[in-house]
Amino acid sequence: MKIVIKVGTSTLFNGGLREPVVDELVKTIAELRDSGHYVVLVSSGAISVGCHRLGIPERPKKLPHKQAAAAVGQSLLMAIYEEKFKKHGKPIGQVLLTKNCLDNDEKYQHTVNTFAALHELGIVPIVNENDTVAVDEIVVGDNDTLSAYVANIINADLLILLSDVDGFMINGVVIGEITCLADVWEHAGDGRCGGMITKLRAAEIANAKTIIMMGSNPKQIHDVMGGKQIGTLINLG
Repeated sequence: MKIVIKVGTSTLFNGGLREPVVDELVKTIAELRDSGHYVVLVSSGAISVGCHRLGIPERPKKLPHKQAAAAVGQSLLMAIYEEKFKKHGKPIGQVLLTKNCLDNDEKYQHTVNTFAALHELGIVPIVNENDTVAVDEIVVGDNDTLSAYVANIINADLLILLSDVDGFMINGVVIGEITCLADVWEHAGDGRCGGMITKLRAAEIANAKTIIMMGSNPKQIHDVMGGKQIGTLINLG
């Protein structure tokens, strides 16, 4: 099975690296690869890691400062992943994308070919938007959307969006399955389920089943793969 897993900054980083979560995420991905699954990780966190390294207390508002923090953070984040995946014998490769890689047919095909080669060589691709150079004209804007595009690039069967909530909620109750987005859009911005608008948009873009689930316990991905109902399944048919 081809799987794209997206992990957000708040899952990885909270004033410092949430090392047990990162360790468990890496271990789970390595185990999925050992079971024969093709897994791509879309990881946020570069700007926050860069800010932490530079001693900047808040996320910068000015674009050049964001890009500077990303330039520092991208290398640090990849060094973290390199160290942790190495313990499981898995090489990694960084893929930095911008929207013009997706909109231009020739660049899109090169991107498809790159992912195919990484898979053939047994490399775990770790994807992020290229925040260091991205501007309005070429920005995707958020990693939920980026992960949906990546799911389409590799023709994924499943897109897993790791969140800081248990799933898509209506009135505080997790909805187990969504088959029509029109039924739930009005609940996406009620403030009780952070980032859900971009997650619904990602499910709409991806040609794959999409699961929204809590990211702080990544080993539950194994339960999902075993057919257990966890979080919210978005199955648009």
